[in-house]
Amino acid sequence: MLAALLPASPLWAQTLLPQGAEIVFTSKQMGVPVEGRFKSFKLDAFQFDPKKPEAAKIALTVHTKSAAVGTPEVDAELVKPEWFDAAKFPEAKFVAQSVKPLGGGKFEMQGQFTLKGQSKAMTVPLQLAQAGAISTATGSFALKRKDWKIGTGEWADTSIVADEVQVRFKFPFSGMAPL
Repeated sequence: MLAALLPASPLWAQTLLPQGAEIVFTSKQMGVPVEGRFKSFKLDAFQFDPKKPEAAKIALTVHTKSAAVGTPEVDAELVKPEWFDAAKFPEAKFVAQSVKPLGGGKFEMQGQFTLKGQSKAMTVPLQLAQAGAISTATGSFALKRKDWKIGTGEWADTSIVADEVQVRFKFPFSGMAPL
């Protein structure tokens, strides 16, 4: 009976469930964690069969002007040239070029990340969990803001704003094949 409900295509048609989807970043300002998030992003592609990760198509676009920590003064600073320069670089992108299974619902995505006009190879961990018809893709990784020219000029001092920024994501989906 279950087979009749499954799509015939080898790639399952996933649908992102916006409720609960998030991209969060945490930096430290003078040693104190400051959490922010990107309020606007889109998955340009997410076709993923956990049994055939090598056939995955994953691409994400983040709208840099949507960066927010919840303080109007800081949010206004984040879009300026010293930080994300959202007028000149309105999008950051990640495009996976390969996905490797690690076992237990864990995967490793290798791809190109583009931020503030620079593209670099990046490895991003991906964990899949399933509960009924909902699959949730999560992961986290660290970025060095100086590598991406985020926080330049008077903000380049890493004793005020730490160089390392933790980024985590959560994307709930319907329509994914079982693990």
